[in-house]
Amino acid sequence: MHPSPHPSIDALGRAHAPAPDARIVSLVPSITELLCALGLARQVVGRTGFCIHPAGLVAAIPKVGGTKDVNLEKIRKLAPTHVIVNIDENEKPTAEALAAFVPHVVVTHPLAPRDNLDLARLMGGIFCAGQRAEDWCAAFEAEYALLKAMPAGPPRTVLYCIWQDPWMSVSNDTYIARMLGEIGWDVPALPDASRYPRFDWSSELVGKLDAVLLSTEPYRFTEAHADALEKQLGIPVLLVDGEMMSWYGSRALAGLRYLRALHAMLEGTRT
Repeated sequence: MHPSPHPSIDALGRAHAPAPDARIVSLVPSITELLCALGLARQVVGRTGFCIHPAGLVAAIPKVGGTKDVNLEKIRKLAPTHVIVNIDENEKPTAEALAAFVPHVVVTHPLAPRDNLDLARLMGGIFCAGQRAEDWCAAFEAEYALLKAMPAGPPRTVLYCIWQDPWMSVSNDTYIARMLGEIGWDVPALPDASRYPRFDWSSELVGKLDAVLLSTEPYRFTEAHADALEKQLGIPVLLVDGEMMSWYGSRALAGLRYLRALHAMLEGTRT
């Protein structure tokens, strides 16, 4: 795949000029990790409390609140030139407030695994790490080729659970659902049409499923949850690493490898 002709155009179509001396605040955990992978950790002057990877580098970066409850005054005192936000993870009023005193608010919105290529090139283009971004993209393409070279299994319908009490899943327009789609797994349509729908277990729903996936985040499902639910439902229930399934950016490399292992795991349960 050729480099994007507009590597510094963000998700809102706004152009961002190269900024070699940028002071960056990242309000997106996945992108904080990506910036570090591109060798830009020293320029990241602020992060959220959820930006926990890579631990050895982010420990020295000041926290500015959470992804939803950002401390604007802390950010103001850090005097960043750029703040990175995400359409799904950060609130629009927060981005608008930041634009009043931060010269550049970079908006991101990756929706599918291959969107990581443009995301890496966007960060590399703005922050003058273009070659590292291209090296990362080459590594991504290699992992993606391995994923696509796997023997195709039969189509599966799987319910990906992110919460209980109430039970919540993901819709088919989420990054997680598109990750699953890469190995031929679909998430079912539920009566609740929101992006993260609530649902109740019913014989009708269970009858449509080949498996249930319990994510380790944001709810901390465990193997004990998976074992109990499998006994209740009578179909395979797998515990899955939520970071591998939902974190885009540099984590997507490991995420693609994880998908291959997950595919093998479910197919192994049905032979």
